[in-house]
Amino acid sequence: MNVKRVLTGLIGFPLVLLLFIFANKYIIDCVAAIIAMIAIHEYFKACSKEVKNLSWIGYILAIGIVLIHIVNTKIALMSLAILVPTILLILFLHIIITDMKITLKDVSFSFLGVMYVISFILFIPLIYGIGDKTTLSFLKETSFADTVVEVYQNTIIPGKYLIWYLIFTSWGSDTFAYSFGMRIGKHKFSKVSPKKSIEGCIAGVFGAVLLSMIYTIIININLDFGISYWKIGLASAIFCIIGQIGDFAASTIKRYFDIKDYSNLFPGHGGMLDRIDSVMFIAPFAFWMFAFIL
Repeated sequence: MNVKRVLTGLIGFPLVLLLFIFANKYIIDCVAAIIAMIAIHEYFKACSKEVKNLSWIGYILAIGIVLIHIVNTKIALMSLAILVPTILLILFLHIIITDMKITLKDVSFSFLGVMYVISFILFIPLIYGIGDKTTLSFLKETSFADTVVEVYQNTIIPGKYLIWYLIFTSWGSDTFAYSFGMRIGKHKFSKVSPKKSIEGCIAGVFGAVLLSMIYTIIININLDFGISYWKIGLASAIFCIIGQIGDFAASTIKRYFDIKDYSNLFPGHGGMLDRIDSVMFIAPFAFWMFAFIL
């Protein structure tokens, strides 16, 4: 057993618990911005071995996360549509201005970092803000059917409860996959991450669904939310699979740049990106699932 890994988890989980219970959406926005800045720093540091990165763009966009609920959710999401071409414009402009000292490879990895880290983390505070007036208004305008809007209006499950599905499906999957994979894992899943096994991945899905169902039972009984068990069970399985893909995505980048961890920020767990790679991958898909399915 990795003692450092266990101790970090025992210290870290209560801190996350206190944060999501007592913080408001503006504090969560600020925390998400800090996390995004650390994560994008780790990403660009990993890339710096082979490419000239344009990290300042990532830092500016990370800081911008604090504005999500100040400018309201609708504007924040609509801004993503113009941000993508704007970022590409700025990156290609660097190639022109530097007379190709900044190369297409540099631009490609910088763009990947911004999209991979910042835009994914952005949805974590957006989920936490579900239930406020601006978010509800936006979801009502973008729902695919009037019945979905009616159900959502009648339910209005606050994001501070929904956010835990990301935690349980991600960290729960990691815990079950690691525990069972170490004991019964015989069939390797992919060269991308040689230590992961098919048995571990299956155990991860089972663990994620189990924790989510237990959590749903608790909040349904105590808060009378009426969340559908079969829907949340299906959603949790999907979240878990997406989270595992996110884990493999992070491993792919680390393997390409030949590093073991993004940093040693969390003993036994690696860096910020190592710790949140699956959570942030789940976040955008979870946001829309919460809006249109649950």
